[in-house]
Amino acid sequence: MQENKPILIVGLGNPGDEYERTRHNVGFMAVKHLAGDAATWKTELFAKTFAANIDGRRVIFAMPQTFMNDSGRAVRAIMDYYRIPIENIIVIHDDMDLKLGTIKTKVGGGSAGHNGIKSIDAHVGNEYTRVRIGIDHPRNMGLPIDAADWVLGRFTDEQMSAIQTAIKNISCEI
Repeated sequence: MQENKPILIVGLGNPGDEYERTRHNVGFMAVKHLAGDAATWKTELFAKTFAANIDGRRVIFAMPQTFMNDSGRAVRAIMDYYRIPIENIIVIHDDMDLKLGTIKTKVGGGSAGHNGIKSIDAHVGNEYTRVRIGIDHPRNMGLPIDAADWVLGRFTDEQMSAIQTAIKNISCEI
C-alpha cells in the first residue's frame, strides 16, 4: 500500500432491492458493515460511495451501481478521480469455491470465472487485494442448480447468520 494515498474498499454486488440477501451481494453487505451504520452514502462515479478518515488515512468505501458484470467501470472511475493506486484497492466479493463463511485474502490472480472480477481486471489490472467470502457451490450440497441461479439466490436464515459472522471478521483480515 502506498501510505500517502487513499484506500479504496469495494464491495461487489448488484443494485436494487431484488438482490438484497443474495449470495452475489456479500461484497455490498461487507462494505456496509465496514463503513458502519452512521455512513452517509452518496452516488457518484457509477457507485454509492462513503469516505472516512480512519487512523489518519482516507478510506473510500464503494458499491458499484453498474451491476456485477460491469463493476470495473465504477472501480476505474473512482480510482482515477481519487488518484488511488492499484495496490491501495481492496475488493470484497463472493466465492463459490470456498465453503460458506470462509474468508481468504490474496493479491492478484485470475478471476475464477467471477464476472465482477473479470470486469475489474479488464479495467484496472489484477494486482489489487481480494477478500473472498465463501458462499459454497450447489454441487457441494448435491443441488442441481445452475451457478448463475445459485449466486442470484437468497441465503437462508441459517446461511445468512454464517455470512454475517464472517463479515464481522473481515476487519481483522484487511
